[in-house]
Amino acid sequence: MITVLSDQFSLINTWINELRNVEIQNDRLRFRRNMERIGEIAAFEISKGLEQKEIEITTPLDKIKSQEVAVQPVITTILRAGVPLFQGILNYLDKADCGFVAAYRKHDANDYFSIKQDYLTCPSIDGRPLIVADPMLATGASLIEAIKDLLNHGKPTQLHIVAAIASQQGVDTIQKEFPEAKIWVGVIDEKLTSKGYITPGLGDAGDLSYGEKLQR
Repeated sequence: MITVLSDQFSLINTWINELRNVEIQNDRLRFRRNMERIGEIAAFEISKGLEQKEIEITTPLDKIKSQEVAVQPVITTILRAGVPLFQGILNYLDKADCGFVAAYRKHDANDYFSIKQDYLTCPSIDGRPLIVADPMLATGASLIEAIKDLLNHGKPTQLHIVAAIASQQGVDTIQKEFPEAKIWVGVIDEKLTSKGYITPGLGDAGDLSYGEKLQR
């Protein structure tokens, strides 16, 4: 299942416009905050499908039965670009546990790349919903490697993938690899460049959040 959050017009459309706009996106604080906002909306939507349990609350006047999340999810992201989107999800699902994956594109002299994954830390995801935040779902290669490693930490009850911008190819690849996944994306762009970049996209989400990195 895939949900495109901008299909029904809302403030998400404005936030995506600002993420893309070269005259606005270099305001790093606003860029990070807009990523957070998309994560917050995605978390709100995901929460509707989480398992519930009944609880009893004592108010100053009486007692009332209500519902809350039965099993807290594990929220993970791919460092460093995914941190603002991840933080938005965590802002709303604030009782969740968290995991982190360090992965990056290793470019050659022709600017083609392979995926390098150096580090993963994560609590057990066995019997818990797993949410993976990746702001730019391009080819899906790094996300697939990350999820495969995360699944060594248990079998989740649900798998959610959150992205701000995705390519159609990336979505199709993830759906083929993980048909059980629920994908939540701000918007889908139809094209990838010959070198695997989303177009029109928005550029490098990590650099726009935290500054241009040295190439390695």
